[in-house]
Amino acid sequence: MSGPEPFVHPTAVVHPRAQLDSGLWIGPYCQVGEKVVLGRNTRLEANVFITGLTTIGPDCHFFPFSVIGTEPQDVSTSGEETRLEIGGRNVFREFVTVHRGTPKGGGLTEIGQGNYFMAYCHVAHDCRVGNEVVFINGATLGGHVTVGDYVMISGVSAVHQFCRIGRYAFLGGYSVATQDVVPFSKMVGSRPLRLLGLNIVGLRRRGFSKERIQGLKDMFKLLFYSELNTSQALERIEAEVAAGPDREELLSFVRTSKRGIARKLADQWDAESE
Repeated sequence: MSGPEPFVHPTAVVHPRAQLDSGLWIGPYCQVGEKVVLGRNTRLEANVFITGLTTIGPDCHFFPFSVIGTEPQDVSTSGEETRLEIGGRNVFREFVTVHRGTPKGGGLTEIGQGNYFMAYCHVAHDCRVGNEVVFINGATLGGHVTVGDYVMISGVSAVHQFCRIGRYAFLGGYSVATQDVVPFSKMVGSRPLRLLGLNIVGLRRRGFSKERIQGLKDMFKLLFYSELNTSQALERIEAEVAAGPDREELLSFVRTSKRGIARKLADQWDAESE
């Protein structure tokens, strides 16, 4: 360890075998378990609880009453030793909960880097969350969910277990996803979740060019706004849209879907997608 020694408030309870890197700040009444590994410059505000076989990367920030690394809410588990791995630069606001994996799900819950979890969000067992994802207040993932990079899940929205949320997707407030959400899309609602078109605002913020966005529009019109079924649309996309990473990502995502893709259309194409 190099750099400043960790600061541990006198009221905090940190197991002597917990691994603490340099520059840590552990505030009042926090609890850190025996098998926890905390990366450098991570900060725990008051009343943070971290337990289990949990590894946390550098420069993370945990706010009061966040609970990290506890046992999964799965009645089939019986105290097996499973893991939670969290990358660097993540923010966990008040009352966020993140659970470890289950043996049947591979034993690992995994969170990437640079994510922001607002108050009362929940990440269930065996989830895989990518990088630079934003969870608005109360967003909830069921078990075994996969969330790609640069996704935004809005407030009080829920994702059913085993679903996938593709990269750059936007899930609107109070939404419920029970099928896979394709990359680059904007979805909202429940019973059913409805497609509003491309996540134009998010794509522009991430530096997508006009030409790249136009290519995505062409693919979306074939996949969602034509009379073609899914197989026919994918064949047309391969035949008519120039090969590239976006095309291959969309084709692969749809073809590997096990729950099916959410494709119910909203009443009209979102004006922002034109």
